[in-house]
Amino acid sequence: MKMLVVIPARHASTRFPGKPLVMIHSKSMIQRVYEQALKCTTVNDVLVATDDERIEKAVKSFGGKVMMTSSLHQSGTERCAEVVQNAGEDYDVVINVQGDEPFISPEQIDLVAKCFNDPTVHIATLIKRISKVDELSNTSIVKAVVGEQLQALYFSRSPLPHFRGIPAEQWLSSGIYYKHIGIYGYRTNVLEQLVKLPPHNLEQAESLEQLRWLANGYRIKTAITLLETISIDTPRDLETALQFSKENKL
Repeated sequence: MKMLVVIPARHASTRFPGKPLVMIHSKSMIQRVYEQALKCTTVNDVLVATDDERIEKAVKSFGGKVMMTSSLHQSGTERCAEVVQNAGEDYDVVINVQGDEPFISPEQIDLVAKCFNDPTVHIATLIKRISKVDELSNTSIVKAVVGEQLQALYFSRSPLPHFRGIPAEQWLSSGIYYKHIGIYGYRTNVLEQLVKLPPHNLEQAESLEQLRWLANGYRIKTAITLLETISIDTPRDLETALQFSKENKL
């Protein structure tokens, strides 16, 4: 299989404008994400997809591949689909790596890629077991409910499952909860279909695009990662990332 990693990167972030270009010590965030993706053993190419010339210039400055895409896209999924349409090469799988996770592990990307060894998989993503009570109650952390074969059954901002008759503070010790790690892989023929789907009421209720796919019958395979990620959504998150980089000499 031929696989492409696409890193969608927007400059006009509502919560943190210009965040792909913020410096984490000696390197920009987008450069760090790109270099981590290059370390993957299962992918053939890595490309940044952006709608901003400043990001395009920055990627070219460190020797990365970049494609200018429409500013009208509502999601990274749509941006990935445009890349596939205009790439000039045929790829079997596209992996959408978030442009705000500068320390994402190459092993995590490879874990998603390997899900497609199963020919029945349409979409793949990662989950991680929740071990902290505050993560369970945090609506910014998306929870995943999976079946026996690790197929995704539902995603929610609320703690699921609900343990009837047990106080909420005891739920984490009563069962297994997973949080969603926001990296996606799609077969390219499936990706073309996904961006044509109309919004679904479940997606709109939770503000989670993957619910649109589940509601329309697409199979999402999950893989369990033991590694944590650091997503930078706000300037405060950047402080955490800087400290992490310093402590781990990255």
